[in-house]
Amino acid sequence: MDKAIVITNGLLATENAKTAHGLIRECKRFEIVAVVDFANAGKDAGEVVDGKKRNIPVVSKIEEAMHLQPQYCVVGIATAGGIFPGNLIEEVKSAIGNKLSIVNGLHDYLTERPDIRKLAEENKVALIDIRIPKKRKDLHFWTGDILKMKTPVIAVIGTDCALGKRTTARFVMNECKEAGINAQMIYTGQTGWLQGGKYGFIFDSTLNDFVSGELEHAILACNKETNPDVILIEGQSALRNPTGPCGSEMLISGNAKFVILVHAPKRKYYEHDPAWGEIHSVESEIELIRMLGSKVIAIALNTEHCANEEGAAFQKEYEHRLGLPVMLPLHQGCGKVVPIIREMISSKKQYENKIVKSI
Repeated sequence: MDKAIVITNGLLATENAKTAHGLIRECKRFEIVAVVDFANAGKDAGEVVDGKKRNIPVVSKIEEAMHLQPQYCVVGIATAGGIFPGNLIEEVKSAIGNKLSIVNGLHDYLTERPDIRKLAEENKVALIDIRIPKKRKDLHFWTGDILKMKTPVIAVIGTDCALGKRTTARFVMNECKEAGINAQMIYTGQTGWLQGGKYGFIFDSTLNDFVSGELEHAILACNKETNPDVILIEGQSALRNPTGPCGSEMLISGNAKFVILVHAPKRKYYEHDPAWGEIHSVESEIELIRMLGSKVIAIALNTEHCANEEGAAFQKEYEHRLGLPVMLPLHQGCGKVVPIIREMISSKKQYENKIVKSI
């Protein structure tokens, strides 16, 4: 893999750096050799993100990482509206001046900035804007073929943004693989692609008419090429987040009949903003999902602002209230859902065997 640094402009310890967080935890497209973040310089990036040392140094300036011989610089920030925050664009210029190609997942395209484009040309490096929409000829419209697919599909959706839906999906996928289950994941955001995802699309860069079709196409391609036991879909936003309601496409167009629901017990308002309204209860969300034709099989808790004992108490409370397995992905992993997935696969195979015998 090519070596890359990640720039976060002092935001590494915040929710805005969720792209960086994903790459620090796991990346199969690049070898992440350093994170540039002046507010956390001198620390290990993994310890900043979740307390786990990963031998990825945090430095204050790009020049301090050049001895590690990176070829790429990845913009590790995801902001509301997809714009460059603070003076992050100056760090991009510095990276280009150090002969690094830039991988940008924001809606603010570097290729549309004449000064950045000129600087890149002068330094003979590439500008890779991964959120640029596909051309019409490369898009797919929904066909309904997914309704014939027998492989179970699980959507990992949340009650709000920035809860760890992608991380939970990857944890479940990896734990299934360790248990001998062929689990595959459909990415739906730029970080999923950056982490090395093969099947998927970038949801919020896709024309609305083709979201369902791109989702279906990714699932069917994954099913055909990998013959999986189960397919996981990375969720985006939330069913009732007013800034960008999302999730019904995965349940209806993606035919995900099963859901792992991610929730933060201490988060009261959508994206922490009282003006956007209070987040609905988990019970209410489970009922909404049921009305859309799918079933919640497990809960994953984001324990932001919780001490360890609080997280464990919330886990116990929700298991009692809901009668469902409740996972703490960052502290305990996602092993609790693996037996449920194994049973799901077994039931599908038993049904198929009955059909074959009846013929």
